[in-house]
Order: sequence, then C-alpha cells, then structure tokens
Amino acid sequence: MTGKNLVGPEADALDLGAVFRALADDHRRSVLTQLAADRDDSERGCNSFDLPISKQTQTHHFRVLREAGLVDEIDYGNRKGIRLRRADIEKRFPGLLALLVAGPPGSAALRTDAS
Repeated sequence: MTGKNLVGPEADALDLGAVFRALADDHRRSVLTQLAADRDDSERGCNSFDLPISKQTQTHHFRVLREAGLVDEIDYGNRKGIRLRRADIEKRFPGLLALLVAGPPGSAALRTDAS
C-alpha cells in the first residue's frame, strides 16, 4: 500500500536552529536516536516507539521532527510511518547523527578509559 509522503523542508533549507529546537525535547531526541541507530533506515510505525505520552502528544512530536526536516512521515490513512532523512541530515550537518547515537558527554558510550 502506497502512502502519502508528508514533506518537510528541502535538504539545503534545513535550519540548525530548527533542528536544535526539535532535539531539545527528550522524547523527540529519543525517537531520532532510535532511528539513527538503525543503519538500514527502516520505516517504523509511530506506535513502535516506547513513548510514555498520549497519542496526540506523539503526533505533535513527530510533526515537529518532520517540520525540522529530520524525518519523513508517510500517511497511510489509518496509520503513519516514520523514516529518518539520514542522507539529508549528513549532507547538511555531518556528524550530528553520530553524536546522538553516542549519547551525552560522560556516558558509557563515549568513555575510552577503564575508569
């Protein structure tokens, strides 16, 4: 079944301020981190993210991510799919996704010493 792609900004129009505002929220950052960790860039259903928030709030968060140009939303009528715009993000902001997947400074993913 083919869905309607809900379009965000073109790759060259991605704005760093809008991206940072979108990533300022823990729930949106969690969604993007999960998508970035999937190197196959598979489409995921909106309900596949374990977010402890209402469906209406999830819809808002996915819209913010789409409007910032971080994800594509595909509307199938009775459900939506989410896909990371990896190529566009890497082209405009190289290394951003690697930073998200690595985690915050001081996290175990970034430590290189044995302490």
